[in-house]
Amino acid sequence: MRLDKYLKVSRLVKRRTVANELCDAKHVDVNGKVARASLEVTPGDVIEITIGARKTRAKVLTVAEYATKETAETMYELLGEK
Repeated sequence: MRLDKYLKVSRLVKRRTVANELCDAKHVDVNGKVARASLEVTPGDVIEITIGARKTRAKVLTVAEYATKETAETMYELLGEK
């Protein structure tokens, strides 16, 4: 699944267009490297999102095309927020 879609489905980012803009602005890293919106996300990847001074790190646990509000939180494990 594309990175921008994963961020939206997992609800780490509210809208896919915002996720795409964050990737274009190089505010999203996957496994320590700057990632493009088209990067394929797989379980085990570590995503770091920087919005202003706030950094969020999450480990991908599962990849699903659709998720409800309740199941979205099971798609990732938060590793930390600063």
